[in-house]
Amino acid sequence: MEQKTGFLERQFGLSAHGTSVRTEFIAGLTTFLTMVYIVFVNPTILGAAGLDKGAVFVATCIAAAVSTLVMAFYANYPIGLAPGMGLNAFFAFTVVLGYKYTWQQALAAVFLSGVLFFLLSIFRVREYVINAIPRNLKFAISAGVGLFLGIIALEQAKIVVAHPVTLVTLGPLTGFDHLPAVLSLLGFVLIVALNARHVVGGTLLGILAVSLLGLPFGLASFGGVVSLPPSLAPTLLQLDFSRAFELTFIIVVFSFLFIDVFDNAGTLIGVTHRAGLTDQDGNLPRMKQALIADSFAAMFGSLIGTSTTTSYIESASGVAAGGRTGLTAVFVALFFLLALFFAPLAGMVPAYASSAALLYVACVMARGLAEMNWDDVTEYAPAVVAAIAMPLTYSIATGIGLGFITYALAKLISGKIAEAKPAVLVLALLFAGKFAIG
Repeated sequence: MEQKTGFLERQFGLSAHGTSVRTEFIAGLTTFLTMVYIVFVNPTILGAAGLDKGAVFVATCIAAAVSTLVMAFYANYPIGLAPGMGLNAFFAFTVVLGYKYTWQQALAAVFLSGVLFFLLSIFRVREYVINAIPRNLKFAISAGVGLFLGIIALEQAKIVVAHPVTLVTLGPLTGFDHLPAVLSLLGFVLIVALNARHVVGGTLLGILAVSLLGLPFGLASFGGVVSLPPSLAPTLLQLDFSRAFELTFIIVVFSFLFIDVFDNAGTLIGVTHRAGLTDQDGNLPRMKQALIADSFAAMFGSLIGTSTTTSYIESASGVAAGGRTGLTAVFVALFFLLALFFAPLAGMVPAYASSAALLYVACVMARGLAEMNWDDVTEYAPAVVAAIAMPLTYSIATGIGLGFITYALAKLISGKIAEAKPAVLVLALLFAGKFAIG
């Protein structure tokens, strides 16, 4: 035991960070319980795009475990990684169902976005790219993705339905046929309440609770709890680069990249600051290693069959429990490997239960609107357009594009073009060309 402790001490610097193996274990379990809902939700979302749900379940667990281990040993941060919410919805509902790419081609786009992220991290271009994007647009992208998740969740639960005049309207909430909508709302409220009470694993508990409520009504089916993992073969190495030179495909790749970069930056800064791991200037000591770990996650996840794998803000729960080093992440990874044997439990979760979790995540992400600067109309108006356009056009990429275009034009016509960075103007022209071509 002393030898093992000695290795852990040398690898992670437990004493220097004022922590212990026991504390890191508890922190790892806490982080895992707050983010394990993804193994239940991800197969449902990507399944809508045609991927085999069993294979996606396995890919989700393996991508999370391997990527988190890379973060643990290479960057030594207490951060867990898994397929990102929002990114999976963009993959399924925009790229595959909206743009009519196959899921194999969408996986290729995820892989290429990971390659670009890796190059940005290696050559340290990332800081320039992020700094060039207006602050309000960064927050709007996060909030807009949240709103997009919200309308997907409401539509999946049939709480919001199509209408020939108003486009959307409230779906019927009475009668047995509409019980899933009611259970979804109940699940959402339960998840909100449990998280408000700081119950560890509150999101997971809410999902499982409303799933069990649906069993007597035949809305969910119980097939057991533990089994050997399903086959990964249906999604393993299925990438298709045949349309890689199409303009729309390139836009998709950059959309994956933008969302991942901004989401990752916010997560890294937020979690490490709370853990007291930033230096006196607020900088991240091993930023490059953390970014490389995240870019590896995107590439690796796509190879085995899931949408972009990225750092999880839920890692803050483990930090609050005392996690300070990569050993926390090691325990998170081990728990994800253990989760591989709970496929039947994941298969029991119906769409109305996963949509409840999706709606909760949407609310959390929408907080970005409150952090925007509302003093300059040329700054906040394009950002609001970007956020609103995402759910209403059912496309994150379209929302980002309209945000950049309206920002550039607003600055130009108002005589403030000097405030727009060259990178923003280039992106605006690229998106304008994309919309013109169709």
